[in-house]
Amino acid sequence: MTLPTDELKNVIGEARSKWGWFVALGVLLLIFGGIAFGNLFIATVASVYFVGWLMLMAGAIEIIHAFGVKTWGRFFYWLLSGLLYAVAGFFAFYNPLLASTVFTLLLAIALVAAGLIRASIGYQHRAEKGSGWIIAGGIITALAGLLIALQWPVNSLWVLGLFLAIDLVFQGWTYIAFGLALKSSKA
Repeated sequence: MTLPTDELKNVIGEARSKWGWFVALGVLLLIFGGIAFGNLFIATVASVYFVGWLMLMAGAIEIIHAFGVKTWGRFFYWLLSGLLYAVAGFFAFYNPLLASTVFTLLLAIALVAAGLIRASIGYQHRAEKGSGWIIAGGIITALAGLLIALQWPVNSLWVLGLFLAIDLVFQGWTYIAFGLALKSSKA
């Protein structure tokens, strides 16, 4: 669906008038990213708690959904799935250090797998322009996962916090750049 030109101009105009809010959000995210960089352990625990809340909410939603399905087989599937999510979420709060160890290992496995798949797809399309970037990106992703796995479980105390800090800083700079671009754009 595309917006008519006048409506699109109105939306851009409204966003342009709020450019300062984007910059302020960006600065706030940069500050949070700096705080996270300052204490990667606390940032790791915070990220584990965040994932724990998400799992608890997902578990509750799936349990509620189970009572709305019509067949017993599906009822037990949704109920069991919801209970597993809720237990995992509770576990993240009960023992965040052990949960960070599990999450870090899962992150390492996911990075290695995603990197190998990406590199393989790039290699299969090596005749295409730009496939070298896909291969290189896949190799770097797989190596990052391998480095995390090789230092596991010791790095479980800071890896998730590092990822959170990096994400906050990049999001902060993105919002600042977007806000300043809105400010300087012409109608």
